[in-house]
Amino acid sequence: MRHFLTLKDYTKEEILEIIDLAIKIKKETKAKVFKDYLPKQTLGMIFEKSSTRTRVSFETGIYQLGGVGLFLSSNDIQLGRGEPIKDTSRVISSMVDMIMIRNDSQKELEEFASYSKVPVINGLTDLYHPVQLMADYLTIIEHNLQENLKVAYVGDGNNMTHSWLMLASKLGFDLNIATPKGCEVDQNILNDALNFAKESGAIIKTMYDVNEAVKDCTVVTTDTWISMGQEDQKEQKIKQFNGFIVDNNLMNKAQKDAIFLHCLPAYRGYEVSEDIFEKHSNTIFSEAENRLHAQKAIMVWLDSKLI
Repeated sequence: MRHFLTLKDYTKEEILEIIDLAIKIKKETKAKVFKDYLPKQTLGMIFEKSSTRTRVSFETGIYQLGGVGLFLSSNDIQLGRGEPIKDTSRVISSMVDMIMIRNDSQKELEEFASYSKVPVINGLTDLYHPVQLMADYLTIIEHNLQENLKVAYVGDGNNMTHSWLMLASKLGFDLNIATPKGCEVDQNILNDALNFAKESGAIIKTMYDVNEAVKDCTVVTTDTWISMGQEDQKEQKIKQFNGFIVDNNLMNKAQKDAIFLHCLPAYRGYEVSEDIFEKHSNTIFSEAENRLHAQKAIMVWLDSKLI
């Protein structure tokens, strides 16, 4: 049995195998061909943090695969009332076929998975957001940018940045990360990525200079400066991230045909300007839709690994 907790656990071949499956399933979906890859299976969806894209994509995805999604918030289960994680895991995993969790703690997610009888998928934690990166890479392939790929991430050293580190280091493409001082990526995760990069050939650089980071890149990406639960830090973050907005001036330093990605929600005037967002809106909303197709592929792939 395999879980999908972080791309750190996956080889290049496995990541690309899931992406190929996503491409196939997306073509079928667009042709209104819905195969029962997971007939009558139940996906338990545990949400400690709310989300538009994560809930809609997983609930729609499992339905289109022939199964059903069960939404569980912290108010609905004993996990939110102090029941040990291992007990909740053993109970829920005895009744469903797969579990997706979106919560605040990678450590708690991994503890839950260690007691689960069924595959567990990371829908977002404090450290990683791997399902989003699968959607992002699917979008990159659809723009034929996978060859000589060079990505610039501009913003906070957060779960998205860490996931970009894992994807780049496993697939072997170049990644520049520009963060303000005090918002750097987790050093242990960076060290892991640099070790993986020795084998894959990825060139990974971290810096504080946004202009240098974006120079000659084929993909520029960012994330909100104020993550859910950090609203009280808004004014401090705005000052700290001064100069880190992705606007025309910054995008002009990338390659002429570079694309802009954003995992959403986007706050215009902060991490991205209105004109850049709208100029690249088709790509951004295609990226958002690709959450559906990438996650369907992840679920089907995990099911295929059950013995």
